[in-house]
Amino acid sequence: MAQASSVYPPLEDRPIKETICLFDVDETLTPARRAASPQMLQLLSALRHKCAIGYVGGSDLIKQQEQLGTPAINVTTLFDFCFAENGLTAFRLGQPLASASFIGWLGEDKYKHMVNFCLRYISEIDCPVKRGTFIEFRNGMINISPIGRNATVQERQEFNKFDEEHKIREKFVAALKEKFPDFGLTFSIGGQISFDVFPTGWDKTYCLQHLEHEKAISGVDYKTIHFFGDKTHKGGNDYEIYEDSRTIGHAVDSPEETMKVVKELFAL
Repeated sequence: MAQASSVYPPLEDRPIKETICLFDVDETLTPARRAASPQMLQLLSALRHKCAIGYVGGSDLIKQQEQLGTPAINVTTLFDFCFAENGLTAFRLGQPLASASFIGWLGEDKYKHMVNFCLRYISEIDCPVKRGTFIEFRNGMINISPIGRNATVQERQEFNKFDEEHKIREKFVAALKEKFPDFGLTFSIGGQISFDVFPTGWDKTYCLQHLEHEKAISGVDYKTIHFFGDKTHKGGNDYEIYEDSRTIGHAVDSPEETMKVVKELFAL
């Protein structure tokens, strides 16, 4: 997959017409917050010769570059469509598309009120360890982590098991919904240690509008949109796009299962 996008057929000339495969990142293309395997990248490259491919993740582009790209290869050249922060930061064939701002939508006063509440709430959570970066500000959302995003891989795994038993994130989300019912926000649990907060409607289905615009650009009308994700249950950050009538949802629980399903679907 270490090739420029120009080696692939133009979008309108892909053999499987009007079809795109969209992938979640963590636990779908990669282990949580770790790099994709060479085997996964090779499979995606082979798939890209057949149909359009893209990813949609809640994290910012920097993290997706770390997981899917390399120091020498920009992640935006490895996929036809790159949707960071649910598509609020988006790229088509390596070129940026229109973006949207969370803080511009919510306003500074409401944002500060919510952040202050979150910091007080986190200070009272009793979990095995706490690290740093409890609230990460992104362009299109904020990410809240009771343990802190600076946790190591092992600490993340241990917190995930702790959270499954004690429902730390689930209770935190419930408290935010009760405190800020009129803010128009959605709270979406994803990955191992955190949850995203964004305006209602700015979930992963947000990226689909970019695909709808493709017809006016290249003439391609994406009538078949396969989506692969692991957090497809209600409250998970893949739920809305997985259930959306415009997509064909595939629930997976690991990169290995993603590869298995893709190979079966596309005879790779």
